[in-house]
Amino acid sequence: MNRKFEDVKTVLMKSYDGLPYYLKSCILYLSIFLEGHTISRRRLVCRWVAEGYSEDTYTAERYFMELLERSMILPTQILLCSIQGADSCQVHDLIRDIIIEKSKEENLFFKLEEGCNLNRQGAVRHLAISSNWDGDEGQLEATMKLSCIRSLTVFGKWRPFYTSDKMRFLRVLDLEGTTDLDDHHLEHIGKHIHLRYLSLRRCEGIYYLPDSVGNLRQLETLDIKYTRIMMLPKTITKLRKLCQLKAGNQFYVGEERPSLACCVPFACCCAMVIRAYVVKVPVGIRELRSLDTLRCVHLEWENANIKEIEGLTNLRKLGVYGIDRGNGPEFCSAISGLHRLESLFVRSSERDLCDILHGMSSPPENLRSLKLHGWMDELWMNCRNGSRYSRIW
Repeated sequence: MNRKFEDVKTVLMKSYDGLPYYLKSCILYLSIFLEGHTISRRRLVCRWVAEGYSEDTYTAERYFMELLERSMILPTQILLCSIQGADSCQVHDLIRDIIIEKSKEENLFFKLEEGCNLNRQGAVRHLAISSNWDGDEGQLEATMKLSCIRSLTVFGKWRPFYTSDKMRFLRVLDLEGTTDLDDHHLEHIGKHIHLRYLSLRRCEGIYYLPDSVGNLRQLETLDIKYTRIMMLPKTITKLRKLCQLKAGNQFYVGEERPSLACCVPFACCCAMVIRAYVVKVPVGIRELRSLDTLRCVHLEWENANIKEIEGLTNLRKLGVYGIDRGNGPEFCSAISGLHRLESLFVRSSERDLCDILHGMSSPPENLRSLKLHGWMDELWMNCRNGSRYSRIW
């Protein structure tokens, strides 16, 4: 209501109008998220790719950085151990007003929330359901044409009628952090054959995926991190377009004497015991040649998993648990052949993780991030800028 803010808004509108067309699509997409919501780069980048706003994650990462540089989004978290800078962002309130206004003009987005206008919205592409909306199935179907919805994002409590067979062209199903979601709610997930992005992250009531997930042949991102899933179904090997598989869970349950948690080039001490849910992948995972990210898988149960990983030559990011003296040499040999690998996380309960990794005669040449969790007296590293060695105590 303040005239001064109207002047500022006019300037910001010119900034929006000056964006290249590909960044306009990306910034308008942020209207999906709630006011004041912190949006992770990981989530946003994968969703942009699934929506067709970017050809791949490399390009989407560049779009994210461009929006930061133009101050259209604000960085909210910068991790010391990250090789990509800002890990999440927020949208300034005035920018958010602009993109919501533009999204409504183009009929791109609608949010079901308390007090919203339920007059028929028609062909809306992106639907978000807020935690304070208490409508029913009839209101949902009367409000919009479900067959036109391409993305569904649920914030807060899950209700079974939120997904419908009528959403037959759904590409993105984002249930991150949703409460009251149980295994039986996912039984028919395989009917959404056009899904490219499926996130169940932080849905702690999920213990397994149904076999019908194998019908999702277009799926590019599967995020089941911080769920209770410990084993993937055999049908996961049918997802030949899958690029991002993110799994595993961990929580702190007490204290233990300090161990060395090393994140090159930084090191810190941790005195907490970590208990983890780590996923076991089925035999045949090596057929997923498009996999770019695989985190975190357990190698202790079957050494055959190491052979599977060896065949994933497109991997850039890998996280593994369960390295020991028995499988250590085989693991070192396997990752030496992953020439595109940039980020590696290794966790072991063995007494000396350093000794196990000594078998790596030729580390991945493009490795930029190394995160080790285990017991180490010292760590030796082969420096790429010559044949010198560095020692971290």
